[in-house]
Amino acid sequence: MLTMRRRLLQTALAASAVPLVGARAQGAKPTIKIGVLTDLSGPYRDSAGPTSVACTQQAVQEAMAAAPGLNVEVVQGDHLNKPDVALTIGRRWFDQEGVDVITNCNNSAIALAIGGLARERNKVHLNTGAATVDLTGPNCSPNLVHWTYDTWEIAHSTGVATVKSGGGKWFLVAADYAFGHAMQSDLTRWVKSAGGDVLGTVFYPFPGTADFSSYMVQAQASGANIVGFLNAGADFINCVKQAHEFGLLPPAVRLAGTAVFLTDIHSLGLTTAQGLTYTECFYWDRDDRTRAFTERVKKRSPNNYPNQIHAGDYAATLHYLKVVNQIGVTKAKTSGVEAVQAMKAMPTDDDAYGPGTVRVDGRHIHPAFLMQVKTPAESRGEWDLLKIIQTTPTDEAFRPLNEGKCPLVQT
Repeated sequence: MLTMRRRLLQTALAASAVPLVGARAQGAKPTIKIGVLTDLSGPYRDSAGPTSVACTQQAVQEAMAAAPGLNVEVVQGDHLNKPDVALTIGRRWFDQEGVDVITNCNNSAIALAIGGLARERNKVHLNTGAATVDLTGPNCSPNLVHWTYDTWEIAHSTGVATVKSGGGKWFLVAADYAFGHAMQSDLTRWVKSAGGDVLGTVFYPFPGTADFSSYMVQAQASGANIVGFLNAGADFINCVKQAHEFGLLPPAVRLAGTAVFLTDIHSLGLTTAQGLTYTECFYWDRDDRTRAFTERVKKRSPNNYPNQIHAGDYAATLHYLKVVNQIGVTKAKTSGVEAVQAMKAMPTDDDAYGPGTVRVDGRHIHPAFLMQVKTPAESRGEWDLLKIIQTTPTDEAFRPLNEGKCPLVQT
């Protein structure tokens, strides 16, 4: 077991050492170094992974084109969904390799650990991949910006709307780590506030579970008319497939996802996924700007359309680099706190998320969209998979500042 852990760690560190240099050759000027710490080989590879790296590189290319004197380098690391591996890479990046900002961290336990490390080293953590709302609550930090989605936003949008549409009796299947527990708490709250009930919750070991049959049996026995999957990536896909095998099908039982992404729906196919509902903050076909962004990034990731995490990698990195250009590379490298303060002061705007702001607690705010998977007859092409059935506006999509208990918020 010890030998295996050493091999995994060596593999992850080897990946972290591979530089992905920006479009301009390195010169004498100081260089901003961005580390994309993501899942390159595990269950979340498609929903983050290489396409997150590609979207970060796209943001770097655009930022360097807009600011000719800016030098930026991107490196990547595989956290293997293990906080100790992530921290080893993070410490090496910050202490030895001159990394200024760590992005992605698409695992809530890892995001919390890296957030603490960034604060200790006065670096920047742009979290675009994890969903735990604690990042802008008790664990908020002056060195952190939380882009994309979180458990409060997902639960509020998905839970309330689904209950209102007739899904009042829920059974939850949740991954047993920080995200699953936070999601279970938030979703239960919103389902009950809308007049529904959660009849049962089961937590499964994460990572490493592939057989969900016993949990499907419990869902069947519960009498629920909504089965919610509080997981992501390959685990979510396996749950949906096995739910169908056990006859958990509309109209008697509807399926709802939480951390679901376009890439998951593409993997499942419309025949299996049709009718499933979930919340996402970005959809490639929403408007002209999202379509333009998708066309640009497809050149770097031709077989994988961007989802909300990928788009968040692009948007957060682009906003950070705009700020670096404003305050100067030297100041940005010297103080992560000052860089994040400038990110909060400057309004955001990009082709993926449109206009928005970063609040004092570090939460980037933008609209959220309740999505429904199309039927095969509704789809016009391979990636035409979703339709927006409800929009939660920017000022309602995320937890109110006064509820988060973030020490940075003056009450």
